[in-house]
Amino acid sequence: MENLNRSNRLIYDVAIIGLGPAGLTLAHILGKRGLNVIILEKEPVFYGNARAVYTDDECLRAFQAAGVADEIHKDMMFDIPVQFTYEDGTPLGQYMPTGTPNGWPIVNFLYQPYLETKLSEKLGQYDNVKVLRGREFRSLAQDPEGVTVYHIASEGTAYGQKSENPKPKEQEDEQSIRASFVVGCDGGRSKVREFLNIKLKGKNFPEPWLVVDLRQKNLELGLRHLPYFNFYCDPNGPVVSCPQPDGFHRFEFRLKAGTSKEHMERPETIRMLLSKHVNPDHFEIKRRLVYTFNGLVAEKWKDGRVLLAGDAAHMTPQFMGQGMSSGIRDAFNLGWKLIEVIDGRANEKLLDTYQNERYFHAKAMIQVSTILKDVVSLENKFLATLRNGILKIIKSIPSLYKIFQEGKFKPKPKYKNGKYFGLPRNSANRHAGTLIPQPDLQIMDGTNKKMDQIIGNSFALIGQGIDPREGLSDQSLSFLNSIGTKYITIYEKGRRPQGIRGVGRDFDSDLSEVEDIYSLLKPWFYEAGYKKNALVLLRPDKFVFGMSRSNGDKLVEELKHQLGVISPVRNQRLKSFVGV
Repeated sequence: MENLNRSNRLIYDVAIIGLGPAGLTLAHILGKRGLNVIILEKEPVFYGNARAVYTDDECLRAFQAAGVADEIHKDMMFDIPVQFTYEDGTPLGQYMPTGTPNGWPIVNFLYQPYLETKLSEKLGQYDNVKVLRGREFRSLAQDPEGVTVYHIASEGTAYGQKSENPKPKEQEDEQSIRASFVVGCDGGRSKVREFLNIKLKGKNFPEPWLVVDLRQKNLELGLRHLPYFNFYCDPNGPVVSCPQPDGFHRFEFRLKAGTSKEHMERPETIRMLLSKHVNPDHFEIKRRLVYTFNGLVAEKWKDGRVLLAGDAAHMTPQFMGQGMSSGIRDAFNLGWKLIEVIDGRANEKLLDTYQNERYFHAKAMIQVSTILKDVVSLENKFLATLRNGILKIIKSIPSLYKIFQEGKFKPKPKYKNGKYFGLPRNSANRHAGTLIPQPDLQIMDGTNKKMDQIIGNSFALIGQGIDPREGLSDQSLSFLNSIGTKYITIYEKGRRPQGIRGVGRDFDSDLSEVEDIYSLLKPWFYEAGYKKNALVLLRPDKFVFGMSRSNGDKLVEELKHQLGVISPVRNQRLKSFVGV
């Protein structure tokens, strides 16, 4: 371990506290752009137990920006129906979304240790990212130039394994690091949040559930009859059954009132509960734990140069599978903003938009997850019968059932108007503050690529069938070039202009010309009132900054104003930033 004592303080761009999914994702996003990052993780060795089991297409898009999506998606099961069933397993209804609006499957089941292991291993490719395990956050001190973080040796907690040679408490070995910004990704019991005295708002749900994580001893046996994710809506005892990759499986059982934690965690009790669904002899029990859950949001996500992300900022009931995913969204949103600020392309006020943008979406996920919890876990038999009847009616009406199947109840990636970095949402800017779909695009050599592969992680100016630079002033072009903007012309399939070299069309290396081969963006443009010649200015996280038909200079002027940079600086990292 590197010795970071007070007499030898190293300066980092960002210090991340916590090496869970949010911290790992943020580290990849920052490391990929060349920032100097250090991560403090209190567990001396890898945690190794499953918690999250699901992620969605929006988060895979964030992983794509981090350069790890293809690798981690190999270990996921996807496009698996999610069912609400009677106690005998007969389906009441299925959540089975179609399409890939973000270029990835919408439903993805994972085994979290596989995910975290790959994310951790792939951090090794960055010499500019350091990980210090067995170091626990103790305190911090802020000043106008940065943050000093004090940390001590840690033996680990019950969540991980203790080191073989733990240091006695009298040898805590306090050390310090120095960073421009600090991000607390240290979970629901965040020490960073506690030190900053930031309160949580929301509800604690006292109903206990027993989670049992299993693995098949023989992958050919045991789970053929449970191919899908099931919410067993049994008023005598709701159950969740979740498939996972590589023979792993999770069951969750709602505890009856008056049942003790000790009783539920006994091997004989667990065997009895499992026997209703599988043959316990075919499985190895990896974990059993009684837990309750929370629906909480931190009042403040930013205090000076210190920010919170993941469970440190919000805790979501597990029923939508959005706890980890909300943290991934935090990392995607915050990552590019830290990059712009640290690289001198934006004022620090840009970071104030982080909570404004993420707070309402995270809170909406908590609310929908809580409603789903209430629907699934009804124990009143009259209300359960009423629920089943309503689901039957919905299923009998195709238009209503389509809403259910496609998951239209899920909060959309759409920021609250007036609370985001971008132009106000109105009739001319209907998609401002929303995530643009990711189509497959055909490039000049005839091969297909996902749109984000072409755009990279910079700002982008898209022209709907036009060169987006046309009509821009020299001043606007100079500014866009200074911040590494990509220029893309997107044509409908078969509508690319043609001509003979020397007569019609010469190659322009600064412009990407592509075709939307499956016409994913055509209805998106039409919905906003643009049949042709639209300009779309995208943020690095692929949310729309603004749209225009003819006034690109206005878009650029507003971008300059909101970035708060009078004289844009081309940082030495810009070349690598633009090239990703």
